[in-house]
Amino acid sequence: MKYIDEFRDPKLARNLLASIEARSTRSVQFMEFCGGHTHAIFRHGLRQMLPPTVKLRSGPGCPVCVTANADLDRAIALVMLPDVILTTFGDMLRVPGSHSSLQTAKAEGADVRVVYSTLDALQMAREQPDRAVIFLGIGFETTVPTVAAAVLQADAEGLDNFYVLSLHKLTPPATRAILDAGEVNLAGIIGPGHVTTITGSEAWEFLPREYGVPCAVAGFEPLDILRAVAALVEMAEHGQAAVANTYSRCVRPEGNQRALDIVYRIFEVSEADWRGLGRVPASGLALRPEYARFNAALAFPVDPGPTREHKGCRCGDLLRGVAEPPDCPLFRGVCTPAHPIGPCMVSAEGACAAWFRYGRALT
Repeated sequence: MKYIDEFRDPKLARNLLASIEARSTRSVQFMEFCGGHTHAIFRHGLRQMLPPTVKLRSGPGCPVCVTANADLDRAIALVMLPDVILTTFGDMLRVPGSHSSLQTAKAEGADVRVVYSTLDALQMAREQPDRAVIFLGIGFETTVPTVAAAVLQADAEGLDNFYVLSLHKLTPPATRAILDAGEVNLAGIIGPGHVTTITGSEAWEFLPREYGVPCAVAGFEPLDILRAVAALVEMAEHGQAAVANTYSRCVRPEGNQRALDIVYRIFEVSEADWRGLGRVPASGLALRPEYARFNAALAFPVDPGPTREHKGCRCGDLLRGVAEPPDCPLFRGVCTPAHPIGPCMVSAEGACAAWFRYGRALT
């Protein structure tokens, strides 16, 4: 409780808000990359508390949401093969693909199992050697080290029925793609705290160096986010651009070198498809050739058929920060958490889910 109270102290929050309001004289728009930040901002009412000069935009930091339909279609096609078990985190189950979802496939008899870690999938492979166990690898830099560790363990044990469908994404290239597109005017980026614990704050130095855009790395408590906003406002007011680490209790400049070493021992940087952004260079992770026997895409070549997007769904626009959920004609009427049309309404980190649950005061 003491830890939580330290970062939710209402007196400190009021002081920070007063400081932001006193210093903010020009209109600025900041993007919180992480979907976890989006939900924390809404849950604690931070958007409403900030002065009218400071606007926040949600970004592409929801790994479930940015998974392209073509990749999800491939996962669904894989689990329809005989003697295949597909393991996945729970959020992916209900995400609509082009024509179906993993949940629908499961209802039709496919063996789809929700796991809490790659270790669960690894154990299934040990217990059922006559079946192929595929782990659906989604997530940013935060989750990849555990997947890499599982591949190493499978290699050490000589398991020949454990596979990974790697849909992992790297966050800095997506931010670069958004800035290069120039669709949204951003005066600063709130950097994802959990991701940056792995990558290190130095991973964001390209923002001030190449784009003149400041970045403040934040944790997920209210005061963490307010401190990041205060740092960005201060830099915007003085025309400065730097990386401010306001999550120093977890984030170091160089990151977690041990985690990075294991990731790049197993994976290599590749291009990747992002919902809303298209194919982004150097933004994905593929298994290295020496670990290709664990690559589900190579072991089980499938043709998932043509890809289609759901008519009217603006998840892609939301992920680029050019629209907000109320701008979508399907939001709250046709698309709800009970009947989602797009992944942004499904995921616990999705912007639509946050707006649906907490955002009535803003609509």
